[in-house]
Amino acid sequence: MTMSLDNLRVGKKYHLCNFGDESRFLVLERLREKDYKVKDLLSLDIYKLSDLVKYGLSDDFEINEIV
Repeated sequence: MTMSLDNLRVGKKYHLCNFGDESRFLVLERLREKDYKVKDLLSLDIYKLSDLVKYGLSDDFEINEIV
């Protein structure tokens, strides 16, 4: 079952799929409601989560915690 963007926790790792693109990231900080500062686990870039979903949420949108 997929999660909501409201349920993300600082310090946890997540996998996001949206419009066929996949991302794995660590949540560093909550900036405001539904926006977070995240660190990409592959490239180690730091960016805002809103940059990943700025074009909306597609039918294949899915976000899950990585254990």
